[in-house]
Amino acid sequence: MQMDSGVKLRVLKVSDVMPADKRRLVEVPYTATLAHTMNALVANRVVALPVAAPPGKWIGAGGSMILEADKQTGVVRKHYIGMVTMLDILAHIAGDDGSDGFDHLEDKMSVHVSALIGQCLETLSLWTLNPTTSILDCMEVFSKGIHRALVPMDSQVENVAGVELLESASCYQMITQMDLLKFLKEKDSAELQAIMSRSVTELGAMSGHVFGVTDRTRVIDAIKSMRAASLLAVPVIEASETSDECHSTLVDGKGRKLVGTFSATDLRGCPISQLRAWLPVSVMEFTEKLSSDLPQAAGHSPDDLSRSATRELVTCYADSPLWETVDKALTKHVHRVWVVDAMGLLVGLVTLTDIIRVIRDSLLHEP
Repeated sequence: MQMDSGVKLRVLKVSDVMPADKRRLVEVPYTATLAHTMNALVANRVVALPVAAPPGKWIGAGGSMILEADKQTGVVRKHYIGMVTMLDILAHIAGDDGSDGFDHLEDKMSVHVSALIGQCLETLSLWTLNPTTSILDCMEVFSKGIHRALVPMDSQVENVAGVELLESASCYQMITQMDLLKFLKEKDSAELQAIMSRSVTELGAMSGHVFGVTDRTRVIDAIKSMRAASLLAVPVIEASETSDECHSTLVDGKGRKLVGTFSATDLRGCPISQLRAWLPVSVMEFTEKLSSDLPQAAGHSPDDLSRSATRELVTCYADSPLWETVDKALTKHVHRVWVVDAMGLLVGLVTLTDIIRVIRDSLLHEP
């Protein structure tokens, strides 16, 4: 007899979600330059890295004390003081000094990564989730816009509910919103299937407030706008025929023709030597340059790069079932799906945060 899924999810823990093939945590030292950090992001094909420092010399992001200690002796080896993302690096390049970002680029890329921690909304705090934390509590954390958290694999703390600011373990792994959704999608649960069959509108997963950039916006201006609004990605919309439209700031994209997506991670594979030349081009020119310039410059195969460079629009409709939207997000490995109408005009968006929120709310309120 099948166990009720609501009860079963309450029994399951974070440790059940962690993929069996999850690799050891990739990190950078606090003394790493931004150039080194960017190379580490590219080499490991990740969008965020924790920053490690000697113990006792730093205050962690959000006041956290996330420590790595020797399993046998208990001696603390390092302190994770924060997380750095691709958006942090690009926002630093964009700067607040009124420059175009490509001024003094070499100097900006030589800055230590520790200087960036906490500058963007996502890295203001460093989160951990204990392996014993329930799935529903994990969902609550990720439904608040937290994209990833460290998981201590041999924690001395038991029966933890929620997020800890003090943690010590001999090793950590990372759990992400994507990991959680993949786990939920693979669960053979009648209750989850019933939720997933409802439309994104019916569940309240769609946000109608969607701001983007035009196809004439320069990459550097798109980055500055994203930093100001704490956005990891924006839709690219067709520029208006009117001459008074501003292409250097975010515009309301609702009802406009969707032509592309620009994400901070798009520049992950850009060689630092070419970054200066890429910042002043339009976001649409950038897409073309990404496709034509990277195979030779970055040392990747053309097949690998064509998949990342071809910015296929990942969209759904307002009446699309949630399972279809989740499947697209997981298959294309994106954190947001644009909602369009039959004419391809932008209606809204659905993010992984929205999806996790509505699934959790539905599970809690189902009779």
